[in-house]
Order: sequence, then structure tokens, then C-alpha cells
Amino acid sequence: MNTNAKIDALQLMLTDLRTRNESIRHKAAFRGCQPEFQLLVTRLIDQLETQLNEEKQIERGKSNSNR
Repeated sequence: MNTNAKIDALQLMLTDLRTRNESIRHKAAFRGCQPEFQLLVTRLIDQLETQLNEEKQIERGKSNSNR
């Protein structure tokens, strides 16, 4: 199986962001910035998903050109 380190890293970051990290969320809520914090998390997830899809397309292109 052919793996791509960038794809693996992006998938790991997305998994971590989607997992509830209570200590970070608690600090953000305590400081009264929960909506802003959540907006940043959402933006980062969107950006990482876009980058992940781009990396997968690049990887597919490499696989198809090697055939």
C-alpha cells in the first residue's frame, strides 16, 4: 500500500480537531471566547479538509500516470 505522509498528517490533525479536547474548550469557555474559538476550529477543519482533498487528488494523479 502506497502512503503519503502529508495525507496521513492531515487526517491525523482532522481527527484531533474533531475530538473534544475538554481542557482547551474549558479554557476558551472560561475566558468568554467560546464562539470565537469554535469559529477558528471550524475554519481550520475546513482548510485542512480542502488541503486533504487536494493531496488525495495529487496522489491519484501520480497513481494514474504510473499505469
